[in-house]
Amino acid sequence: MDPPGIYVGGSKVVHFTRKKEAGTAGLDSAIAVSSLLSQGPDECPTFPDCGFQLPDSGVVLTCLDCFLRGGALHRFEYGAPPAVFLAKLRGGTCTTARADGGPDAAVRRAMHLLQNGFGDYDVFENNCEDFALYCKTGLLPAAGAGGGDDGIGRSGQAASAVAVPLAALLSTPFKVLAAGPLGMAAVTAGVYCAGRYITDIGVRKDVVKVEVENLAAHLGWRRAKAAEAAAKKQQQQPPPPTPEKKPNSRLLPLKRKREICV
Repeated sequence: MDPPGIYVGGSKVVHFTRKKEAGTAGLDSAIAVSSLLSQGPDECPTFPDCGFQLPDSGVVLTCLDCFLRGGALHRFEYGAPPAVFLAKLRGGTCTTARADGGPDAAVRRAMHLLQNGFGDYDVFENNCEDFALYCKTGLLPAAGAGGGDDGIGRSGQAASAVAVPLAALLSTPFKVLAAGPLGMAAVTAGVYCAGRYITDIGVRKDVVKVEVENLAAHLGWRRAKAAEAAAKKQQQQPPPPTPEKKPNSRLLPLKRKREICV
């Protein structure tokens, strides 16, 4: 699947990947259940800052060539009508949510997150498409990181990965109504499309608009990082020294000798 990113001008793209994989130019964070990432060259011959990322952050700045790595460039569609959204069976190509503030607002959010991070990467709850969707729309699930109560983020690709087996499972009771294999396939496709639609960030009711400056506080990253740092610091501290036992200075009473009279 194609890793989405935000084009910030100057043949540069800001995108989101795993922290442990970040820091190498041309890394692609294509989301798949296997979460395979494509490794790029150690150094970009064109742009010295290609592959820039801060420590403990998965937000990466790469040049367009290293980002694509020979692949084709596709434009993600925002504000798609429901009919168009449902007609595209492949997830991660469009959303019914409208872009907020135009290209400049998306670039501002992306560059801010490049300097401040976007939390921990998760294939289903906080992936590269979630990053791009937030940069373009400014929308987040109200429950915070991870897509609210259902455990699915804003990503259409992640929703599709879950919707395929779920559609097959939920369409089983309709076998009686489905006339043959073609009818069963039509029912399964209908359930799949409905699942994609109701999880789209433009349709969901549990989303709120969050300013990028308030993003860390909204998701609780600062509190989580502070608690993690405090726990790590406590583990690194040496245990308190064991108090030495002082010898007992009290004198024991001497036993009196018994005198024998003859």
